[in-house]
Amino acid sequence: MLVEGIMFVGVLAGYFFQPKKWAKALSVLQMACTAVLIFCMGVSLENREGFFQELSQLGLKSLVYAVIPVAFSVISVYLLTKRFMETKKEE
Repeated sequence: MLVEGIMFVGVLAGYFFQPKKWAKALSVLQMACTAVLIFCMGVSLENREGFFQELSQLGLKSLVYAVIPVAFSVISVYLLTKRFMETKKEE
């Protein structure tokens, strides 16, 4: 329930505080909420009995499941940035 509450705070902040003057504060809030979310996930994983044994059994399969999405995300961001972001050239 805590995780959903933290996510809901982020949704409300994004919905109600959109002016540029709030951008810095929202950035800090997002970073804090992300840190709390990751902390809560770590605590919940640590409370599982046999977590490290399960983790060691996953091995290569878990590595592949982690690396493939990261690789495609990096490639997608690179291609989309190259296509849609304009760069100012010095003349």
